[in-house]
Amino acid sequence: MPTRIMGIEPDPRSALLLPTLLLALLVLPACSILGNAGPREASVRYAPAPRVLPDPGWPRADWQLSIADPEVSTGFDSLRIAVRPQSNELQVYQGARWARPPGSMVLDSVLQALEDSGRIDAVARQSSGIGADYKLVMDLRRFESDYAGATLPSAVVEISAKLLHVRDQQVAASRVFLQSVPAASPAMADVVTAFEQALAANSREMVGWVLESGNAHELSAHR
Repeated sequence: MPTRIMGIEPDPRSALLLPTLLLALLVLPACSILGNAGPREASVRYAPAPRVLPDPGWPRADWQLSIADPEVSTGFDSLRIAVRPQSNELQVYQGARWARPPGSMVLDSVLQALEDSGRIDAVARQSSGIGADYKLVMDLRRFESDYAGATLPSAVVEISAKLLHVRDQQVAASRVFLQSVPAASPAMADVVTAFEQALAANSREMVGWVLESGNAHELSAHR
């Protein structure tokens, strides 16, 4: 029987509510998140804007390229900003979100870098319907802030990329691109700056690789 307190008659339903409350307390720690924002505080939306300066050493390409929407690994296909405090623990920052999904940021960064390079006849999203000779396919494996045992996190962007020859659907080249840029501090603004730098570095490497790989495949195809 529930205990009588200060002359107040106990509600017999409390005995039924107790197991439910205990279950809720057990579930809450599994959803823990970092940060000091309250549950009702509006999230700040962050929009990294990576810029890639063209490399004078990049070759000229006389073929056309389309870029498919990246496939995104589970855990990173969200506007929530992922953080890994320990190697086996993935959480999200509280009170902070991306303005756009990580996959969209990766695609836009690579597309803009290729457009700004001035080294390729035409490049566009696959959905544009251009008659592309090659297609860039990307798999976004990691897009997270990772402490990796350190006192400061690093922005980690890992992308598996394949360059497909559209006519025969053969893989002309494939490569994994990985950038890990330390943040200046654990502050959210510095973490986002590190992501911006990692995105720019990945895009720069990928542009050079796409141009060189496509040209190499063109030469081998015409021998």
